[in-house]
Amino acid sequence: MDGAAPRFAADAMLARLARWLRVLGWDTTLDPELDDPELVFRANEQRRILLTRDRHLLRELKPHRSLEVRSDEPLEQLRDVVLSLQLEPPRELFTRCTVCNSPLPDPLSPAQREVLLPPDVRDLPGPARQCPGCGRIYWLGSHARRMRAALERTLPGWLAP
Repeated sequence: MDGAAPRFAADAMLARLARWLRVLGWDTTLDPELDDPELVFRANEQRRILLTRDRHLLRELKPHRSLEVRSDEPLEQLRDVVLSLQLEPPRELFTRCTVCNSPLPDPLSPAQREVLLPPDVRDLPGPARQCPGCGRIYWLGSHARRMRAALERTLPGWLAP
């Protein structure tokens, strides 16, 4: 890659991969309602790397930038994307909403944490953020530790400590 953060467009078959890419902070669009020509048009127009398992789409519609995803398993798919595109690890995980792809803003203030977080997680260390797009709230709980561990198993030594 050229040093700029990659931007992806994932086809409908790659929803779980799209979520993992978002965990890594990479702008990844996913709209299952788009037909193939519109998906390719938008990926080209927005200068995104189109990720697909659909060989017919690649052969017939010829997106400008694309990667054929071959594995069925989302973490294997992620490893293949990272290695094929020689992607650098992100400085921080969990900076983008895994549901709607919006960048997550600065962490919640202590007063916002008190109001927005469930009582049992208010005192957890680390930032908590609310998505400006869909309102979902993120914090570094056990799910974040499990996801980081899955990433470490998938890409050993790739993430910063």
